[in-house]
Amino acid sequence: MYFSKVVPVGALKVLTLSLLASLSTPLVAQAEFNLPSLGDTSASIMSRDQEFQLGRAWLTMLRGAVPTLDDPLLKDYVETHVYQLAETSQLTDRRLAFVIVNSPQLNAFAAPGGVVGVNGGLFLHAHTEAEFASVMAHELAHLSQRHFARNLEQQQRMRIPLMTAMLASVVLAASGGGDAGFAALASTQAAAIQEQRRFSRQNEQEADRIGIQNLQQAGYDPRAMPDMFERLAQLSRFDRTPPEFLLTHPVNQSRIADSRNRAEQLTSNGRRDSIYYQMMRARVQLLYEQSPGLAAQRFRALLDQHEGEHAAARYGLALAQARSGQLDQAEQTLAPLLQSQADNLAVHLAQIDMEIQRNRTESALALIDTQSRNHPNSYPLQQARIEALLKARRYQDAQRSIDRLVQQRSDDPDVWYLTAEIRGLAGDILGVHMARAEYFMLAGDLNQAGEQLDLALRRAGDNFVMSSRIKARQEDLARQREMIKSF
Repeated sequence: MYFSKVVPVGALKVLTLSLLASLSTPLVAQAEFNLPSLGDTSASIMSRDQEFQLGRAWLTMLRGAVPTLDDPLLKDYVETHVYQLAETSQLTDRRLAFVIVNSPQLNAFAAPGGVVGVNGGLFLHAHTEAEFASVMAHELAHLSQRHFARNLEQQQRMRIPLMTAMLASVVLAASGGGDAGFAALASTQAAAIQEQRRFSRQNEQEADRIGIQNLQQAGYDPRAMPDMFERLAQLSRFDRTPPEFLLTHPVNQSRIADSRNRAEQLTSNGRRDSIYYQMMRARVQLLYEQSPGLAAQRFRALLDQHEGEHAAARYGLALAQARSGQLDQAEQTLAPLLQSQADNLAVHLAQIDMEIQRNRTESALALIDTQSRNHPNSYPLQQARIEALLKARRYQDAQRSIDRLVQQRSDDPDVWYLTAEIRGLAGDILGVHMARAEYFMLAGDLNQAGEQLDLALRRAGDNFVMSSRIKARQEDLARQREMIKSF
């Protein structure tokens, strides 16, 4: 390891303290961000480009404040399915960015500029793919209707404090809580941010109406939305501390009835679920189980209950066994799926991971080549190839592979983190500093990013081309600092 990929202790506290503290401060210099004059009704709504810049700056801060999941399969699933929903949505600016927060609590959120976030816990609570899609369609509706900017327009005198409070509330929601002192701090600020942390009832109704239409147009059963609402209502009814999602998206009987009525008026022959989604749920269930052994017991019981014909339970059991080092049993468990789910990438990746664990890297690479013909440019497959090359200590080959991947996912901090590791193993020290700088810029640690760029510039020496690139990134970093200072 060349540097630690760990969220600093207290980072979330520091971020939220700074955001909340600014509620009482005057408007700061707008600098490069050039925010509109929100007191002028003719220019009260932010431009799409300003929303985009704001959202990306906030995403950088969020990544530095909360732990995120770096599972390529889960990330690929969320990105692919949200983009599919976006195709049939009213969203015109589809420059989306995604983050999966490592928390078992139920939550999903959308921030200005196309930032879409989910907690791992959404997979636990959305029992079908259509229910998962209904939450995502709702969040996309918030983006397409620009509810953030419209709320700003309604609060013409609030200007920057309103933006800060709304963004702080999403940070709080995404964090999942768990710190008593932090919770006490949040409660003392409740009066200041209560109205900002909730979209208006009108906005929620609009997001429901547009989201349910999007759900049906994307080929899902629209009844999944009221079904999900009913489950959320049950969580609220029997839990003294309901999920954060319910605080920002309150569910009542009239809302459930309204969504049920709208769903019944639409075609309801869309799809409800998929085996692939249930396998993603199994991955998350394994992640948040106390131990792989307990997860294996639960998956085995479910498999026995369905007389061995539950593909997701079989998949989860194989993963749990592999996680426990029981590779022989895991291969036996997985074998039927390789026949019955021959086109399922998740199943083949499970087999590839087992081959890598056994140091059968040539076999793993051959399997990856075969699957790549059916799934070209697959992010999870490219990641598996890199892991196999690293296991075989083929560092130069791994560097070539990661360089191709980073071109496709230049905004992914997880990919830049791995890039730095591989460049270090390959002896490319200048490349290490450059990759670290990119990682820290995306992960919200701008001081570390600046230090890495300084080190890179010194190492570049008389290399004019590389020095010019580094100086350009230093200028980008300076603009990013000013943008964050502006709110």
